Amino acid sequence: MLSRLGALLQEAVGAREPSIDLLEAFVEHWKCITHYYIESTDENTPAKKTDIPWRLKQMLDILVYEERQQTGAGEAGPCLEYLLQHKILETLCTLGKAEYPPGMRQQVFQFFSKLLAQVQHPLLHYLNVHRPVQKLLRLGGTVPGSQTEKEEVQFTTVLCSKIQQDPALLTYILEGKKVVSRKKSSREPSTLPREAANIPDKDDPHSKAPDRSSGGAQALSPQPPAEMEEPGGGAADSNLITSLMGLCKSKKGRVALKAQENLLLLVSVASQAAATYLVQSSPCCPAVAEHLCQLYQALPTFLDPADIAALEGISWRLPSAPSDEAAFPGKEALAAFLGWFDYCDHLIMEAHMVVADALAKAVAEKLFVEILQPHLLHVSEQSVLTSTALLTAMLRQLRSPALLREAVAFLLGTEPQPAAPDDGPRTLCAHLIGHCDHLSDEISITTLRLFEELLQKPHERIIRSLVLGHLEGRHYVARGSPEPESYEDTVDLEEDPYFTDGFLDSSFQPSAKHPPAPLTNLDGKTAVTEIVNSFLCLVPEEAKTSAFLEETGYDTYVHDAYGLFQECSSRVAPWGWPLGPTPLDPHEPERPFFEGHFLRMLFDRMSRILEQPYSLNLQVTSVLSRLALFPHPLIHEYLLDPYINLAPGCRSLFSVLVRVIGDLMQRIQRVPQFPGKLLLVRKQLMGQVPGEQLDHQTLLQGVVVLEEFCKELAAIAFVKFPPHGPHLHLSPPREGHV
Repeated sequence: MLSRLGALLQEAVGAREPSIDLLEAFVEHWKCITHYYIESTDENTPAKKTDIPWRLKQMLDILVYEERQQTGAGEAGPCLEYLLQHKILETLCTLGKAEYPPGMRQQVFQFFSKLLAQVQHPLLHYLNVHRPVQKLLRLGGTVPGSQTEKEEVQFTTVLCSKIQQDPALLTYILEGKKVVSRKKSSREPSTLPREAANIPDKDDPHSKAPDRSSGGAQALSPQPPAEMEEPGGGAADSNLITSLMGLCKSKKGRVALKAQENLLLLVSVASQAAATYLVQSSPCCPAVAEHLCQLYQALPTFLDPADIAALEGISWRLPSAPSDEAAFPGKEALAAFLGWFDYCDHLIMEAHMVVADALAKAVAEKLFVEILQPHLLHVSEQSVLTSTALLTAMLRQLRSPALLREAVAFLLGTEPQPAAPDDGPRTLCAHLIGHCDHLSDEISITTLRLFEELLQKPHERIIRSLVLGHLEGRHYVARGSPEPESYEDTVDLEEDPYFTDGFLDSSFQPSAKHPPAPLTNLDGKTAVTEIVNSFLCLVPEEAKTSAFLEETGYDTYVHDAYGLFQECSSRVAPWGWPLGPTPLDPHEPERPFFEGHFLRMLFDRMSRILEQPYSLNLQVTSVLSRLALFPHPLIHEYLLDPYINLAPGCRSLFSVLVRVIGDLMQRIQRVPQFPGKLLLVRKQLMGQVPGEQLDHQTLLQGVVVLEEFCKELAAIAFVKFPPHGPHLHLSPPREGHV
């Protein structure tokens, strides 16, 4: 097309210079456009039915052809000089703003986009280009559902691509300062030009006939002039950022997605200076965070946590939930919120570090602190439940390190020292731990899920703040005494109120007493088998039911635990944890030990497993299993070593389980036909028989959970041996013994 155009022009003018012919043709096309406004009387004829689109296309083709014929690199041809010096883009902006003829704005957007994309000469540095570009941006994105959304998003795509190629352009494009009104009125004509093609602007020193000998267009000001700024330096009401944000909210999915991709392109700019300018001199971070807050506030007051969990995996590229899922009130609003949160997380992950940090802080301050925290601390159980479930869903989607860092600071606070036993709930974390032991079982379950999700995030401070900070120093181990030869030396059963003389004479005595302390051989097999047996034999045979059913054996837990342990080990590998605990000094005096509010809450909950609802027990044991998987020697020792010599007044996970078993042994003697009822309840939980209410159902369900939890702990201990990694050459022992 372009070569044919050039050939036709050369034939028409004979021996004259092609450059002069191109200029005459270019000027003629522009004159025909301006004459349309002088001669036309029909204001209702759409722009597409006039010759304006064709004229604009010819002008663009001439500019591109002229540039290809230029011999000097970086030089502006006469047609381009004419376009710049006669402010053709300014005039087109005015025509687009007037929307005359109807549809003219669409034509202007298309011309700007193609001009900037196809002409290789750097244009955006020129005042007579970047100023109309800014004005055109103000025309778009201001009206939701605009008829020109498609053209607007194409225009922003070109601008963002240019900025990515040359980050220095960012200041030119974003310099959308408010124009002083008195100068604006003199520089933005409200009437259409009669002879804009050849009448110079007397107010503009650069508006003169093309002078190729003097550099013409090269002499145009490359910097925004002073009159582009308010005296107070106020930011623009509308520029590239606000235009993109408006398009991101479009109801047209393809337009919104393309606008989000453009914004992602913009924030990933490589230049440090450009990124700093984007943060300090544009509304980028506040606008993104503000939209997230608006979507959160548009959610229903109450959402079922199960419905929130059902929308797991919402992506910003496909924010709507799958159509085959059951609908519920607020589903569309929830999908929109989680989709935009995922987009914010993706922005932070891909953005320049300066932008990422600023955007993460904006999200944390605006959403977490100002909106979410009051809901989490609210007296209304409904508010607490919904906000906790939403926070869990956000954590599940969170991937960016910067936003994770802000989320951890928000949840755990900034106190470096471990909390004391008598500390009240001064921090958000303390309040949330308190919610795990709430009067409302639903709030307890939902908050425990929050902590389970938090424990799976790759941030060392989470596990250190909740658990490790309290275990350091190993003050839970008795000082100055030799290792016991048997478990009875560690826990004096006769002094425990659960283990009375009458109880020790019962038929359950062998299972209550712990196996002798392990003798470790050279390869460590004896140690791991004894530890595994300690958990597998903890529940008495009369309280076990898994042997009567298929696919409930210990081997299944070993397989699952191995995969989870590998995943956890990979996540914590960069933290440089030691392979073994620090040896104790037997002469060091004992110090008071406090397991921390988090472990204390979990142990207290675990001690009531026979009295709590089934779903709550499942969640408590799930969190403890997550903790036990961490390959830190102190966690391994405190949660998975049955033979630890506890200091006076201290408890471990195993000692809590021993007390629960003691309580169980007393209770089951008061339940008639206990084994049969227990087996029936287990079948009900597995869906093998219809569910019906039984006496002591909570107790029976608790026993089932207890049996499975002991098998799970045995499997975790097995795959973690030695404590710093899985013992791959060991085969899993049979259930109940090795």
